[in-house]
Amino acid sequence: MALQCGIVGLPNVGKSTLFNCLSNAKAQAANFPFCTIEPNVGVITVPDERLNKLAELVHPEKIVPTTVEIVDIAGLVKGASQGEGLGNKFLANIRETDAILHVLRCFDDENVTHVDGSVNPVRDKEIIDYELQLKDLETVEARIGKVQKQAQTGGDKQAKIILDVLLRYKTALEQGKPARTVGFDTKDEEKAAHDLFLLTNKPVLYVCNVDETSAVSGNPYVESVREAIREEGSDLLIVAAKIESEIAEFDTYEERELFLGELGLQESGVNRLIKAAYKLLNLETFLTAGPQEVRAWTYRKGSKAPQCAGVIHTDFEKGFIRAEVIKYDDYVRLGSENACKEAGKMNIEGKEYVVQDGDIMHFRFNV
Repeated sequence: MALQCGIVGLPNVGKSTLFNCLSNAKAQAANFPFCTIEPNVGVITVPDERLNKLAELVHPEKIVPTTVEIVDIAGLVKGASQGEGLGNKFLANIRETDAILHVLRCFDDENVTHVDGSVNPVRDKEIIDYELQLKDLETVEARIGKVQKQAQTGGDKQAKIILDVLLRYKTALEQGKPARTVGFDTKDEEKAAHDLFLLTNKPVLYVCNVDETSAVSGNPYVESVREAIREEGSDLLIVAAKIESEIAEFDTYEERELFLGELGLQESGVNRLIKAAYKLLNLETFLTAGPQEVRAWTYRKGSKAPQCAGVIHTDFEKGFIRAEVIKYDDYVRLGSENACKEAGKMNIEGKEYVVQDGDIMHFRFNV
């Protein structure tokens, strides 16, 4: 399932440093704009403690976690919507992603230059918002010109739906609001909105890159961002990219845990960021457990059993008969599949079953 989160932000906010920590890719992290020219794509393992717990019970030959793709996109500058800097390339790369990780600089460091001369994460956020909104407004106005006559004179019902969606987006964008703040009442409207692929309609996670002393509780810069996004419905995550770089240098899990403990952190920022990116993409995980492997499988939240069977193999979906489902907590508590069966904790589910995160699944099919 090739869904992608794009890491965006102004130059020198820590995007490529975070990307390196996430994927161990070799994105150059230098102190000047446009160091990342082509987007770097990393396939990132999603941390899931449940796999290790199941492996302790099943003793499989291997453990296979699920993954998510992260794209490091070149830094944007003012005027990108008009082609300034790497504007057009930047905007095209964002359009190809499914969600956005917007990195904001929330630390002072005189050795790391800021493209606008001072640290102000809310201003930085507004620069990127403004450029994306301008591009979306350009897209919306162009589409209005194409469908307006059809909607008004041609009696085209679909054109009327599209025009109404476009006009609502136009109003919001002209007010400086992102497209994702506009809500719709019907599925036809939602489909028309989705098919526009607007940049500001993508879900966003704001990643506040802080210094070491602010890694646990944040700082005034973080609070200013929190206040600025209050009405957006977006989440915020605090990460200290410099610390994450140091964590990546440790060879053993024990060394990393000791270092995190000394800093007062329960989990690395990288792990939290990967999990947040996975959630941002509206993804969940079902599990399979057997002597050959314990494995995590990615599916879209809200998917039914046959669609999840198809994640493993298309034949499983085509010939779906039923799904045998054990809840993760029951499996861990009782210790094995047989014990769950004997305790009546294995449920037989049909085609309408909506799979839940952490379900341990076994599919029956006939081709």
